[in-house]
Amino acid sequence: MTVSDVLRNDRIELHLKSDNKEDALKELTELLYESGALTDKDAFLNDVLSRESVSTTGIGNGIAIPHGKSANVLETTAAIGRCDKPLEWESMDDNPVSFIVLLAVNENDRTGVHVKLLSQMARKLASEETCKRLVDAKTAEEIRTIFSE
Repeated sequence: MTVSDVLRNDRIELHLKSDNKEDALKELTELLYESGALTDKDAFLNDVLSRESVSTTGIGNGIAIPHGKSANVLETTAAIGRCDKPLEWESMDDNPVSFIVLLAVNENDRTGVHVKLLSQMARKLASEETCKRLVDAKTAEEIRTIFSE
């Protein structure tokens, strides 16, 4: 399974309206729920927030990769959001976040698949050029194309 396998246009929002981390995670969780990826959005959100309390998912360069492994995830997937204004996130570089990739991992995929997806995502997002392209993308399809390259 690759990052491009788990991305769908209806799970990408280029204008998150949230003004804090928890609300952004709620918005992205709602995208996952509305698109049929979750059975219980509140339980999944609690799983994500619990994981966030362990260590930061803000990897730097304005990017965060929060994730939740949950029995409430029907299919391993991701929701992507770009914020209209940067959010405080306790990132590794102490800078705010404006691009969020929320991974939703089905419990059956919890060992190898989510680690592989996180690794692929981190490698892709380690490139400043890629990050700039993601921030400048105008459509969900552009985002998917960048991740599939």
